[in-house]
Amino acid sequence: MYIYTNLCFTNDDMTANELVAFRERWKNELNSRKDENPPVCAPSSSSSRDDGDLLGQKDLNKPSDVLKQEEPSCTEDEGGFGGGSAAAEGEDRPQYVSIAHSLLDGRTSPLLDRIRQERTRRKRQYHDMTSMCSASLQQQQQLGQPQRKGKKEEELVDQLIQDLNEVNDIPFFDIELPYELALKIFQYLNCAELGRCAQVSRAWRVLAEDGVLWFRLCQREGYHQDASVSSSPCWKGTLRDCRSSARTVRSNWKNRVGSVSQLQFELGKILCDVSSCDGFVLAGYTSGDVRLWDTLHWDSTASYLKTNGLSANTHSRPHVSHVQINSTVAAASYEDGCVDLWSTETGGEPIHHYQTSGRIQALALSPDSPVLVSATGSNVRLDCANHRGYWRTVCETQLPKTVESLTLVPSRADQSPLVVLAAGDDVYLLNPQEEQPRNLHSVYGHPVTCLDASDALVAFGVKRAGWAMHDGGNKIHVYSLETGKPTVCVGGSPGDFTCVNLRDSPPHLLVCGNKDRRVRVFDLRSGSSLVSLYAHHMGVASVQADEWKIVSGGDEGLVCVWEMRMGTKLWELHNRHPVRYVRFNTSTLVTANIPDDKSPRGACITDDDLTAHRRHRGVICHYDFSEDALSQDHILPICRSDYIDPYGYNYNINLAVPYDRLSGSHPSH
Repeated sequence: MYIYTNLCFTNDDMTANELVAFRERWKNELNSRKDENPPVCAPSSSSSRDDGDLLGQKDLNKPSDVLKQEEPSCTEDEGGFGGGSAAAEGEDRPQYVSIAHSLLDGRTSPLLDRIRQERTRRKRQYHDMTSMCSASLQQQQQLGQPQRKGKKEEELVDQLIQDLNEVNDIPFFDIELPYELALKIFQYLNCAELGRCAQVSRAWRVLAEDGVLWFRLCQREGYHQDASVSSSPCWKGTLRDCRSSARTVRSNWKNRVGSVSQLQFELGKILCDVSSCDGFVLAGYTSGDVRLWDTLHWDSTASYLKTNGLSANTHSRPHVSHVQINSTVAAASYEDGCVDLWSTETGGEPIHHYQTSGRIQALALSPDSPVLVSATGSNVRLDCANHRGYWRTVCETQLPKTVESLTLVPSRADQSPLVVLAAGDDVYLLNPQEEQPRNLHSVYGHPVTCLDASDALVAFGVKRAGWAMHDGGNKIHVYSLETGKPTVCVGGSPGDFTCVNLRDSPPHLLVCGNKDRRVRVFDLRSGSSLVSLYAHHMGVASVQADEWKIVSGGDEGLVCVWEMRMGTKLWELHNRHPVRYVRFNTSTLVTANIPDDKSPRGACITDDDLTAHRRHRGVICHYDFSEDALSQDHILPICRSDYIDPYGYNYNINLAVPYDRLSGSHPSH
């Protein structure tokens, strides 16, 4: 067309006269189109003024009298429709003419009006739909339907309209998203970011305070793992309470505030082994007795466990060599090769029993499934329970060397059990579905000193040979259970590694103890040492760590609690005998001082000699840091001495002075 031909050949160096001539030709072409379709009525003064603005607003060089001559005149007798003809003319106008008018008006983006019109059309369509629903409801009510049913349907329609508004009214900058999609975006935010989003608008506040978001935050931080969304009316408040409780417990840990209980047994019985899980504490003694404590319900009937009939009828009952417990079953092995299993719910008689040909060297129970493995010399036996609760032997195998330690891989409840065994300087991986155990590690002259496994890794300490002085010291090797290949090797200390904890440690961290008196924490990603603490002057016997603290036990009988980030000791407690067992969770700590000498000489502890009995028996301590520190019953026994106990000389008397309970000075007397 002529208009586009002129547009193509117009350039920036056009003179002012040429620009005026171009606008004249353009205006004449537009007027010629109006002449082809003459108006039926005279345009109003407002429409004439609009046309003048559209066609001649930019033409500053044109005289005003010429513009007046070019205005179309039409008498009032010819029609009376007013501005309607201008609107109809705008609808019949071609698109390029509309764009030209927009350019003459000075608007840089003609599509903005079309976007606004489209939004207005959609909103009008939505309101028309809701009005039709309301009209149909009123029509049904006029036809004679019951008033109650009409009210119910009206409530349903109002609920539908409210849901539609809720779905379509979540603004994200210049667009609107459905509620479910906006909720999907908000689930990647943390608490602080949700709080900032709640301050943007009312719609964002409703979205940021949705219960599903806060329920997922609760479970992400480890609270209420077994709960559902409907378990709490306000998950935001629940998370606030959980965090407040966690801060209180952490403060109690640091200040040693809480209650402590010594799980004592009868005279004449020396402690042999201890295990704990989910509030249960299991202990075995030299008298052959096995005692179970439920620290959540101290009066439980399952506290006293009976031995099997064969061991009970013998004149001298064998010592208990190992005990293990999880949330459902408890197991104990004896010096004569017997193994008993009990239910933690019922106690009483054993639910499973078997006899081996020799002494049990190692015993392990899966922490999350009913699977038991025992080693007698070089023979390994694996037992598990089926879905009906009946125990059976799954696998029996024999290794070339005597098994010294073993452990079961956790988190395999729905899979085949996996056992890691250490025999001399070899480490094996036993899978019942395979014919022979797989050899993970074997270095001649480098025996394994400690062993532990998580759901994906296995870690064990290796002692260096005396004739190889260039091997870099004692090491801890970490292997992948999936590939069977080494992932990292850490350590290099002159002393032997006596304990390693991988299962209960934070992700990518490993904590271990050494005979060189140090507790170390290693980063498995880089293989570097993060923390090295001089802890116990006679060597480290047991250790465990979480995100912020380390608890270690030494051969001298000292239990130390450390802050990992600062590397400082928070507090310590001392008891006679080495600390062979240390386990803690969020609010409780269980420690066990187990004597090395199970048959002491020079004193008969079977008599009523209380002092000799306390010197040789060993002790189990249960600490609860979630208790109320202001309660009189929760003051430590060491701080409630009344000066009449025969064993009071073992304590520091200065600690008892502020809490003395002298006769006649307490309201209870």
